[in-house]
Amino acid sequence: MRLKEEQIRGLAEKVYSDLSKESLITPRGERGAVVDGIARAISQNFAAEQKLERDAEKLLDETLAAMGSGAAEIDRRRMLNMVKDKLAKERNIVL
Repeated sequence: MRLKEEQIRGLAEKVYSDLSKESLITPRGERGAVVDGIARAISQNFAAEQKLERDAEKLLDETLAAMGSGAAEIDRRRMLNMVKDKLAKERNIVL
C-alpha cells in the first residue's frame, strides 16, 4: 500500500490524538515533533513492507523457475502470501 505524505501525516495526527485522548502516552516534546516521529515510523514501515513484497516476488519467481513444468499447477497468489509471511516472520515485520 502506498500512501501520500499528506495521508501519512493525517494518520500520524490521528494516532497522536487518539493516544493522547485515552491518556496512553505522555509526550515529552511538542506535538509537531511527536507527530513527525510517528509519521516517520509509518513511512519506514511501509517502505519495509514494499521491500518485503519485492523480495517475496523475486524469491517466488526463482523458486517457480527452478521447479520447471511442475510450477504450472501452483497457485501463485497463495504461494506469494506464504513466502511473504515467512519473510515477514524472519524480519520481524508485522503485516
